[in-house]
Amino acid sequence: MTTTAQPAPSSGPAPSRPIALITGVGRSIGIGAGIARRLAASGWDVAFTYWTPYDRRMEWGVEAGAAEAIAKELAEAGARTAAIEADLTDPDAPARIFDEAEQRLGGPVTALVLSHAESVDSGLLDTTVEAFDRHFAVNSRASWLLIREYGLRFRSAPGTATGRIVALTSDHTVGNLPYGASKGALDRITLAAAHELAHLGVTANVVNPGPVDTGWMTDDLRESLVRGTPLGRLGTPRDTAHLVDFLCSPEGQWINGQLLKSNGGAAG
Repeated sequence: MTTTAQPAPSSGPAPSRPIALITGVGRSIGIGAGIARRLAASGWDVAFTYWTPYDRRMEWGVEAGAAEAIAKELAEAGARTAAIEADLTDPDAPARIFDEAEQRLGGPVTALVLSHAESVDSGLLDTTVEAFDRHFAVNSRASWLLIREYGLRFRSAPGTATGRIVALTSDHTVGNLPYGASKGALDRITLAAAHELAHLGVTANVVNPGPVDTGWMTDDLRESLVRGTPLGRLGTPRDTAHLVDFLCSPEGQWINGQLLKSNGGAAG
């Protein structure tokens, strides 16, 4: 695991802003980046992860300097930031990520937002064993290990519900076997956390953001999805970010153990 250089946290008392750890923030137009911006504006310090080799494999390619640019935006919004490059196929990565986030931001993580994904289209007949295993390693196993690490470290005042876990999912199935199946496992892991971590004062929810075009859609797909959405538009990272922001707020604590669709009423 490599890291992007950031200023060391200042010495002195623990920061007054709570700390959010957001995974999958590798592109400035991505959902993860939108969530990071929203939480920074709402008073959170933000640690985030990204993995350049994944973007390099995908059709959109690597966005040069994205992590640094996103960190700069968050800092301009008043947040202390830590950009952490991490390979989530490595089972040891989650503990190292938490170690670095705590060290660089000077306190424990209060909100864990799982926005990372391995996502390569393939169906029942053409998915390789390697691709299947990689999807489950990133989307399911790493999510479980991140949630477990969070649960082992989180401490809340007695009688309070201040901890937050939010995972982003998808209902893709046809032609997207390893992605959809591994996201289904993610759902179950996160919903289990709503019950198993309740004694710590932690809520856990899953958000399905629906059709959000972050550069991966074809023109035909975009037009088809717009026609199937009552509001006549696609979702944006900001749409998802507003819901995640609410779930992470004190006002969102009564929502727990839910799979929420934030998709504008899209059909399907």
